[in-house]
Amino acid sequence: MSLILLSLNIMVSGPSRKVDVNKKGNYMPHDSPSYPTPPYVFTNREYFVITYETDLTALQEKVPYPLTITDPIVKYEFIRMPDSTGLGDYTESGQVIPIEYNGKNGLFILSMYLDNEPAILAGREIWGFPKKSGIPTLRVDPISRDTLVGRLFYGELEVARGTMGYKWKTLPAREIEKSLADTPNYLIKLIPDVDGSPKIRELVKYHLGNVSVKGAWTGPVDLQLFHHALAPVADLPVKRIISGMYFISDLILLPGTVEYVYE
Repeated sequence: MSLILLSLNIMVSGPSRKVDVNKKGNYMPHDSPSYPTPPYVFTNREYFVITYETDLTALQEKVPYPLTITDPIVKYEFIRMPDSTGLGDYTESGQVIPIEYNGKNGLFILSMYLDNEPAILAGREIWGFPKKSGIPTLRVDPISRDTLVGRLFYGELEVARGTMGYKWKTLPAREIEKSLADTPNYLIKLIPDVDGSPKIRELVKYHLGNVSVKGAWTGPVDLQLFHHALAPVADLPVKRIISGMYFISDLILLPGTVEYVYE
């Protein structure tokens, strides 16, 4: 046998190296994870939150057991995150519903559309955030210069537009800070098995830590929602605008806990 053939034989039949997946980490892909281990720290996170009254029957179709609705209220959010450790720079938009669970008030996160793949993957895989790819923006109108504008596009179509007078009136930042820190937030985590059948079906709770609100404001506010088959924010129509607020905060997204398992 020639040296070349002997060398090839050794290469083909030699023992393969056993890779220990457990030492590679918890996130996919195993050799190059899409995001780092939490917690995630957010600096100068901007919120534009529009609270509105919607149709009660439509809202009841969106909120799962064992959460209950106290009032037909929705909070539509545009959130700008310019500095997120491990996740980068991105913007998010979606609907949050005030609920009650075990006799305590909380918030149910119904939908989130954002423009950042690591944040989508980490949010869905770890906590069960209802994250989906979209194109949200939040900025001061560059022409009028006096209007805060939040917009959400799904593909080429606009599905949400919020406007508010920019910093017309100061709000008590400490009250917002306390609400962010103390209010429990709930998610539905759904992960399929390899055959597509249900694997994980859980109600998850998460909290925010080290919350610091640097300023908060309100002003005249409006919200428009547009129908779309795959971004159904208009399923919860705007009947009456209740309030709008804009604030800037620092915070940490903390680990979650499983509150209820769906059989």
